[in-house]
Amino acid sequence: MYSGIYYILSIILLIVSLIISARVKSLFKKYSQAQAPYTGRQVAERILRANGIHDVAIVGVGGNLTDNYNPLKKTLNLSQNVIDTPSVAAVAIAAHESGHAIQHAEGYVPLTIRKTLVPAANICSGASYIFVILGLFLQRFTFLIDIGVLLFAVVVLVHFITLPVEVNASRRALASLESMGLVANEESETMARKLLRAAAMTYFVSLASVMVQFLRLLTIATGRRK
Repeated sequence: MYSGIYYILSIILLIVSLIISARVKSLFKKYSQAQAPYTGRQVAERILRANGIHDVAIVGVGGNLTDNYNPLKKTLNLSQNVIDTPSVAAVAIAAHESGHAIQHAEGYVPLTIRKTLVPAANICSGASYIFVILGLFLQRFTFLIDIGVLLFAVVVLVHFITLPVEVNASRRALASLESMGLVANEESETMARKLLRAAAMTYFVSLASVMVQFLRLLTIATGRRK
């Protein structure tokens, strides 16, 4: 019974995820046609300098919507459609990633915790299922399932922490765009807000998805103990 529910929820979340992803790409494409007074690089430079950050390099990277901030290398990586493009979409994305750089500079606690846990979560994500499968096949070692569940809990924790990190970065981005006059008008601000909100929704869906997986593993562990 529960197994069927989890499969249905997973399918629903996958569909929702695809819809949101398509919306983000659609808004990015649409707002890439809306002109802005600065390029992504120029916006990032202005925001970083305004916050007293002078040790972060702005680097161009390949791909589409591959923009990110690397706290280990202190690089703000902007995709080709963002770094030298004077569009509302480019400005919004650059401002968001700059928000992460500001978080890092200020020692924003959720970002610090996330940076610490991500390497472990990457390992735990795959290892958790290995332990669960071994526990299912090795009847005398069902405790391995519990270990798998605990490992996956680290993955869930990282997704929980990621939400405030991303939402806060977007808030910082929008505040910078407005206070520093980095977009032409209120209409452009609205566009930037819509794009960043749509992008933030992907993290909510991602969290919901890992929660469903976690509950599924927890159900398996509970069932084996009974």
